[in-house]
Amino acid sequence: MTLEESDRTFLEFLARDAPSAEFEEPLIAARALGASAETVADLERSKLLALRVRAALDRSRRREAELSALYETVGDLVALRDVDAVLEAIVRRARKLLDTDTAYLALYDPERGHAYMRETNGSVSAKFQQLLMPLGAGLGGLVVQTASPYFSSNYLGDARFRHTREIDEAVTEEGLVAILCVPLRLRGTVIGVLYAADRSERRFARDEVNLLSSLAAHAAVALDNARLLQETQTALEELNTANRRVEARSASVERAAAAYERFTDLAVRGGGVDDIAHAIAAVLGGSVVVLGPDARPLSRIGATPLADDFPDERTLADAVARSHAEGRSVTCGACTVAAVAADQQPLGALLISGAGALDATDRMILERGVLVTALLLLFRSSLAQAEERVRGELLADLLTQRQGDSFAVRERARRLGTDLDELHVVAVAVCAAIPAARIASAAGAWASARGGLAGRHEGRTVLLVPGDDPSAVAHEVAAELRTALARPVTVGAGGPLSGTDAPEAYAEALGCLSALQALGRSGSAAAMTDLGFLGLVLGRHADTCGFVNRVLGPLITYDKRRGTSLLHTVESYFEHGQSLARTSAAMHVHVNTVTQRLERVGHVLGEEWSTPQRALETQLALQLRRVLADRPEHPLSTRTS
Repeated sequence: MTLEESDRTFLEFLARDAPSAEFEEPLIAARALGASAETVADLERSKLLALRVRAALDRSRRREAELSALYETVGDLVALRDVDAVLEAIVRRARKLLDTDTAYLALYDPERGHAYMRETNGSVSAKFQQLLMPLGAGLGGLVVQTASPYFSSNYLGDARFRHTREIDEAVTEEGLVAILCVPLRLRGTVIGVLYAADRSERRFARDEVNLLSSLAAHAAVALDNARLLQETQTALEELNTANRRVEARSASVERAAAAYERFTDLAVRGGGVDDIAHAIAAVLGGSVVVLGPDARPLSRIGATPLADDFPDERTLADAVARSHAEGRSVTCGACTVAAVAADQQPLGALLISGAGALDATDRMILERGVLVTALLLLFRSSLAQAEERVRGELLADLLTQRQGDSFAVRERARRLGTDLDELHVVAVAVCAAIPAARIASAAGAWASARGGLAGRHEGRTVLLVPGDDPSAVAHEVAAELRTALARPVTVGAGGPLSGTDAPEAYAEALGCLSALQALGRSGSAAAMTDLGFLGLVLGRHADTCGFVNRVLGPLITYDKRRGTSLLHTVESYFEHGQSLARTSAAMHVHVNTVTQRLERVGHVLGEEWSTPQRALETQLALQLRRVLADRPEHPLSTRTS
């Protein structure tokens, strides 16, 4: 083979990137053909030159691959969207470029004083992937401390760094032998370590160290960019959140200001309870119920709450008390309840339903509405009290006839909407379980609406209302007060009267009331016409004391003088149907004793006292005496048993 032919052969080897072993074939063939030593030497020089060219080409290709990998990494950083994907690409490229069995990246946590695995490629051990490396321990700890790259051809046998059992066990489980690690530096501070490792002994060249260092620098930039991007995104989110809060707050302030202006206008114009309820419902939505101090609705705006949504009386009372104690609105089932008070005096409550959950601004608006409602209710209460006082004073003057000038009294009544020239009825109402002031307040509202008067007189509630039927008025008053007070009320009525002649009708109503109480009919209503014989006797022109004294006087005198109980025996005798046996059993005496006492009654009152006609008079006198016994102005008020 000539020299030209051998050179052409080596060029062909280079062209097809033949293995190194093929470059020996021309020399072997020349020796086999017995070529001269000079020819063999020329072939050797050509071979060595070709191998140097081949090595240069390998280095060039490798450098090209490294530059391409770095270029791709830079491209990833420029288009950074996911730091995890970038770090995974760096670790993967480090493993590929250095042709190692595995590559991994660990980050240093200065607060905890150790490094932790952030990304791995080619690892098979779960323990190794979760490894924590204290500062100064292992080859990576040495890199963090010195901020310089290091490699070990035989990690477990290398004594240049401090070994720990945890790290050595993880390295053994992963099967690693040769390890190269370089620092991730960011503004002069080591933030982590990038590793490339083989499961067999290996010495890493300077170019490999430089290449891994370049990748580590890109990894540090990726982490820093990710941090800056995250901080920027967080700042933007916080700014957007703050902006939304400012906008929401601004809208809330504007909404609250509009509501306050509307409420204030109502207060200035002297609006009523319906007006404030309309305003609150318009601002907050849903239905609004304004309750008075007795929990009765004063105004209702919007749809009526469903029975399941509306709280029962006790639950509502508890919610109003809790709202009053806490000074804010409270949730009560599907409703919101806000107590209305002025100077700790309960005036009522606002109840909202169907508006959904109220936010902070809604509750602020509601509480401002509560203040305006309190002002309106207080004003309304003051007006009602003033009117009640004026009406009560006029009623007292009519009942006592302190005003002699009939024209002046009529004029006062006319200004209050009461025409004294019409027929009127006087009614007296009492209830032991209800304060008189509360009864008078409820009666005043009802009487005023009907052009009448109401007030307290001699500790009782007295009404003067238009009408010509005392019985009908008594029952109407009793029904109205029972509804308003949730308690039965005893009502007696007298009249009708005209002009200013009220004392007689008042006396008649008072007598009727006393009769109802004495007869055990508390909680009912009646006029004299409802009391039968008692009404005839207790009427305005009846001499009741004379009648009682005429029928029972001798027997009363007999008992007083002798200390006997004949009158009590007669009462028991009639109460038990004129039966001697039942009377003796009720009085716990023998039948003969009852018989003897009744014979003595016959001697005192006359033998005809038990005849049907006299028996009726006797029983009527007994009932009248029982009724009149409670009247201190009557001589029969002291009863002898």
